[in-house]
Amino acid sequence: MDSGKGHDALDRRPQLRAALAHAKKYKCHLGVAKLDRLSRDVHFISGLMVHRVPFLVAELGADVDPFVLHLFAALAEKERTLIGTRTRAALAAAKVRGVKLGNPDLQGARERAIHQIRQAADNHAVAVLPLIQQIQQNGANSLRQIADRLNAQGILGPRGGAWHATSVRNVLARGL
Repeated sequence: MDSGKGHDALDRRPQLRAALAHAKKYKCHLGVAKLDRLSRDVHFISGLMVHRVPFLVAELGADVDPFVLHLFAALAEKERTLIGTRTRAALAAAKVRGVKLGNPDLQGARERAIHQIRQAADNHAVAVLPLIQQIQQNGANSLRQIADRLNAQGILGPRGGAWHATSVRNVLARGL
């Protein structure tokens, strides 16, 4: 079913796709508080109606006439257009006033994120390095053997998953 806003509109709304599939599978109504929370697109709403997808809009009640649904859908679509127009105008006005739009410190945000990731990796390496050294003392000669023993002991890898030879090598390379 096309939403009128692009062939991938349901792909961009996976929870709605799942709810529609659930309603179809169990032959039940899809419930929404307000029609504009379902869609602000007349074509999408009328498509649901044509495909006989049962949905209930709480603010309109269970016995709402299809004509009234179309009217509310048209109003929601118009409101979407007005919201977009107002947003674009407000952003343009802010830009004229010299407001820097977006993240003004994107590079700083990147650097902070990298620092946090490195710090987490360092903390994990500090915690697991004694275990690796103990495994080496007990006869594990290769990175693969160390990784296998860490996995066998249920020790989580640096990213919360399994250990691999490269993840063991990276911990050893940190030299902490």
